[in-house]
Amino acid sequence: MWRKASAAALLALAVGYFYHGGPVLPEQILQYISLPNFQTSSQNSHNSLEQVISAAWETLIILPTRQWSKVAVGVNACVDVVVSGVGLLQALAVDPGSGLDHEVLHSKEDLKEAFIHYMERGAAAERFFSDSEAFQRIARAAAEYPGAKLYVGGNAALIGQRLATYPDLMVLLCGPVGPKLHEMLDEQIVVPPESLQETDEYHLILEYKAGEQWGSSQAPQANRFIFSHDVSNGEMSSLETFVASLDEFEPDLVVLSGLHMMEGQGRELWEERLKEAVLAISEIRKDIPIHLELASMTDKDYMNSIMQEVMPIVSSIGLNEQELLFLSQAGEGPHADMDSWKGIPDVGQVSDILFWILEQHGRSEPLSESDLTRIHFHTLAYHILVTVDGYWGNQAAAVMAGARVASSQACGLQAVDVSKVQLKAPLEFYSSHTEPREKLSLNPTEPVTVWHRGNITFHMTAVLVCKQPLRTVGLGDAISAEGLMYSELKTQQPF
Repeated sequence: MWRKASAAALLALAVGYFYHGGPVLPEQILQYISLPNFQTSSQNSHNSLEQVISAAWETLIILPTRQWSKVAVGVNACVDVVVSGVGLLQALAVDPGSGLDHEVLHSKEDLKEAFIHYMERGAAAERFFSDSEAFQRIARAAAEYPGAKLYVGGNAALIGQRLATYPDLMVLLCGPVGPKLHEMLDEQIVVPPESLQETDEYHLILEYKAGEQWGSSQAPQANRFIFSHDVSNGEMSSLETFVASLDEFEPDLVVLSGLHMMEGQGRELWEERLKEAVLAISEIRKDIPIHLELASMTDKDYMNSIMQEVMPIVSSIGLNEQELLFLSQAGEGPHADMDSWKGIPDVGQVSDILFWILEQHGRSEPLSESDLTRIHFHTLAYHILVTVDGYWGNQAAAVMAGARVASSQACGLQAVDVSKVQLKAPLEFYSSHTEPREKLSLNPTEPVTVWHRGNITFHMTAVLVCKQPLRTVGLGDAISAEGLMYSELKTQQPF
C-alpha cells in the first residue's frame, strides 16, 4: 500500500516538474518512474532525459541523399593562443575592478574592463586592439604563460577543419595562412599559394570557467573573450583571392566569414571595403549557395550595413544570441529595446527576431530579390534552424547534428558522454513572444520541435550542455559546419 502511495507521490512530483518547465527531473524520481513520451517502452526506467535525447540523436541524425563534394571556405584564419583570462591579466599586473565595454581596445586597462564586463555576463565577445606594440607585448606574455595552448583559429579555418573530418569532402581554405597555421591544418585542406604568407596572425583567447571569480566579479558560465591586432584579417585582404579561386575549384557550397574583423579598422575603411566585398561576393555563380558566419560586433551602423547589403546576396547565415539581438537592435527589429538576454534566451523572442530577418531581408516572398532562405541560430541551451519553405531539406537532422557536436566538442570528446552533460533547455515554450502564439513542448524521444509561421519553418532542438567544458572557442563554427554538412539544397528552387 505504501509503495503505491509513494509511486503516486513521485509521479505527481515529476509531472509538476515537467509542467513548470523544470529542465531536469531529479535522478531519484527517474529511478522509480517512466513518464509518457519521455522514454520508449524498450528503455529502462532509470534512463535520464540526457540519455533519451542522446540515443534519439544517434537514431535520427542521418546524412542527406545529396551531399556536398567540394566546399570553399574563407577568409579569416589565424593562430589562437588560448590562456586563462584571469591568470593572464594577473600576470600583466592588472588589478581587478569594474567592467566597462569598449568597442575598440587601446590599452591594458581597456582590456581589463571589457573582459570583466563580459565575464560577469558569461558572454562571448571579440574586440580589436589598436596599439600594435602593446598587443605584441601582451601576445608574448600569453604565449609564455603556463598552460597556454596554440590552436587553429579564425572562423573560416575552424569551419574548414570541421568539414575536413568528412573524408569524402574536398575543402579549399583561403585566408592569411602563415607557417605555423599551415602546419596545424588538416592535410585534406587545400590552401592556394596566394593565401600563404611569411608570418602568422595571432589571436588571444582569454577563457574563464563557470563560477570563476576575480575581485568582486564572478562568471555565471564558462565562455571566452577574444582580442587581436590583426590587419590582414581586419581588411579581409584574402577576399578577392578567394573569389578568384572558385572558378577553378568549382565548389558546391561557399562558406564566408570574417566580416566582423573589419569593424575595428574604422568607419572610413569598412565602408569602402564592404562595398568591394559586396561586389566580390556578387561575382560568385548564382547556383552556388553561400553561407555567411557572423561574429561579435559593436557598431550598429556596420551591422546594419551588413544586414542591408550582404545578407540579401547570401543563402544562409549562422549566428549566436548576442549577434541575433544586436542585429535586431541595429535594424530596429523585434525586442530591440532589450539591453541583453536574461539567462537562457526566450524561445519566443528568438523566434520573433529570426522571423523578422527572413521577412525583411530574406526570400520569404517569391518575388523577393534576396537569396537568404536559411538561418542557423545557436545558444548554449538550444539551437533553432529556420528556413523558407521549398529551399532546404534534412533540417531536422541538421539542427540535431549541430547540437550533438556542441555537446561532444565542449567536453573535448568525439561522442556525447551523458554523464558529463546536462539538459538546460526549457521543456515548454511559446512560438512567439506576442499573440497569436502556440504553446510547444520538447519530446526527448523525438527531440526536434517544429512549428510554422507563414511559409517559414522552425526546427528547434535542445543542447546537452557540457558540465565542465574544456574549450569554448570554435563551438559556433563547428555547429554551423555540422549543420551545413547535414543540409540539402533543393534544386527545383534555384537561387
